[in-house]
Amino acid sequence: MSISNDVSAQIPYLRRFGRALVGSRDGGDAYVMATLETLVAEPEQLLSASDLRIALYRLFLDIWSNSPLYAQAETPSKAQDQDSARKRLDAISLRPRIAFLLNALENFTLTQVGDIIGVSEAEAKDLIATANNQISEQIATDVLIIEDEPFIALDLRDIVEELGHRVTGMARTHREAVDLISTAKPGLILADIQLADGSSGLDAVNEILGSLSTPVIFITAYPERFLTGAPPEPAFLVTKPFSIDSLKAVISQALFFDRRSHRRQA
Repeated sequence: MSISNDVSAQIPYLRRFGRALVGSRDGGDAYVMATLETLVAEPEQLLSASDLRIALYRLFLDIWSNSPLYAQAETPSKAQDQDSARKRLDAISLRPRIAFLLNALENFTLTQVGDIIGVSEAEAKDLIATANNQISEQIATDVLIIEDEPFIALDLRDIVEELGHRVTGMARTHREAVDLISTAKPGLILADIQLADGSSGLDAVNEILGSLSTPVIFITAYPERFLTGAPPEPAFLVTKPFSIDSLKAVISQALFFDRRSHRRQA
């Protein structure tokens, strides 16, 4: 395979990582685009790399930490300096979460995580432990699960409850999911994309979000189909079969950004 093909194969997963890190589809995809533009201008950044995937994620994080693309479009000129400073502080506080996402969501080893963020394997391990502590301190919320496979639904419930959250409902179809919202308002939704009656979890969530604002994590066995960069696509996505840590990482990020946005509006 050529280097362009190798990079292309990694782009859906880089989008997944970027969206989880930034907290939005548009923001994550903007940094992926900036990474690709940098590679076109400076292909030597990967040509000399011993591990293309590590070099790609390292470049992405360099661009993310130095270029607050998504924030600049939202703030007037005087506020840009303050917003940039906040973004840098966020980058510091998010460092353990970056290590955790690289390890749990993208399956990099501790050594590889260290190579990407420029720390030793021991330091990477400490960062991930810090992220675990941060996650354990998150406020619990109510969770709606939309999943048509009973065993997967039970696994999801067990993981969610292990993290300290409460499952308020489990739906197998679009209609069941919408009906459950009338009796309990969840603080988080976990949704499969293909449901038992042939309906779409995406459609069910879109209908729910018409009357309720809550973070959503989609679960699918075919992530490449929903990480193309063409809207509408989810901000948070977990791949089947999922690990406990990967689901834990994405749940944590979804709640982290949701609660931070609410604090910002207060």
